[in-house]
Amino acid sequence: MMGELIAWKNNKKRKPLILKGARQVGKTFLLKSFGKENYLKVHYLNFENEKKLATIFERDLNPQRILDELSFHLNTSINKQKDLIIFDEIQDCPRALTSLKYFSEEMPELSLASAGSLLGIHFNGTSFPVGKVDFLTLYPMCFLEFLQAIGEQRSIEQIHQAKEPLSEIIHEHIWERLKWYFITGGLPEVVKTFRDLQSDLFEAFQASRKVQEALILAYNSDMAKHAGKVNAMHLDRLWKATPYQLARDADKSIPRFSFKDAVPGINRYSKLANVIDWLEAAGLILKVKITTEGSLPFSAHAAENAFKLLLFDVGILGALSELSPDVLMKQSYGSYKGYFAENFVAQEFLVAGFSSLYSWKEKQAKVDYLMEEKGLPIPIEVKAGKTAKAKSASLFQKKYNSPYKVILSGQNLLLTETIKRFPLYMTSRVI
Repeated sequence: MMGELIAWKNNKKRKPLILKGARQVGKTFLLKSFGKENYLKVHYLNFENEKKLATIFERDLNPQRILDELSFHLNTSINKQKDLIIFDEIQDCPRALTSLKYFSEEMPELSLASAGSLLGIHFNGTSFPVGKVDFLTLYPMCFLEFLQAIGEQRSIEQIHQAKEPLSEIIHEHIWERLKWYFITGGLPEVVKTFRDLQSDLFEAFQASRKVQEALILAYNSDMAKHAGKVNAMHLDRLWKATPYQLARDADKSIPRFSFKDAVPGINRYSKLANVIDWLEAAGLILKVKITTEGSLPFSAHAAENAFKLLLFDVGILGALSELSPDVLMKQSYGSYKGYFAENFVAQEFLVAGFSSLYSWKEKQAKVDYLMEEKGLPIPIEVKAGKTAKAKSASLFQKKYNSPYKVILSGQNLLLTETIKRFPLYMTSRVI
């Protein structure tokens, strides 16, 4: 993500930036670090903590006047060419959000970045500066970032460089770290807690789970505070129902989301669409659209109400599912292993740059994910253990003339012209 921020800084057609992402994924820390490394000075303003800042935007939205008053408020000069301004929790000041349009048009030389919790749910307002901002989305830390955080540089090098199967010692070592990641997930506060205590794994996992439980309470609080017309109780129930819906199919593949019983008394998509949209905009769920054909574009064959729902972070999935770290380490949680693996892969794909996630279902055949390469569809099957049979991917490959299929599993690396089999911890190499 740092590279994308640097590319934004160097873009001659740069617009004010909005950094999206769920609460506690590290947006503020990232922007401050980026500013410290790439600008003369960083000017940080938080609209949630300093309510009086909103008064600066009440008079008018003239960028120069706003900049002058911000400079007075901060008691420092602001260099439009060399400094970075950060508007944090910008959703708490709708006029500041609107002002981004005028900064884009009248002061393009200024580097202005903004972020905010639940910012996505405010995008439909009439004050939003459509077409006048750049977007980036920050997701929880991916597995490689987790490895870097806990000092596993050698494992990272093996993942990047391997062209042949790894030795069993190396393979098992990295697989063990993947299980750690399934417990912690990628939220920075959780990862830091684990890293600081990792000399005692039991203590590290227990402390990580406590942080996750506290974050879940914070997400529930956000729902109650920001839901507006959407019933906060429905939001809470549907979000918590998501992990339990994952275990409905006997074939151990995440099924299409069922609206029946997700929220008591509501069994139609039209009645829950706004709830799902809210959770997706808040960054708390991931939507995988189901296509009934493998032809491109995938979007042309995906119905609006046919999709899978996953959680935005595999660590939060474990906490909401009330699966203890010990159970997750032993992988003694039955068919749920497949759902953790599939949720993990979705997160890795989004961090790697997938703009949308698609799966495929025709009759009894199902493929977990699809991607496009050089105008051709590629099937991707996810397996939690060392069984790497992929009948549905083979059917898809034959029917839609895919040059190869991808299998992500517990097995070691195998690369041929028609099969690319990666261990799950190498998911980042699929693209």
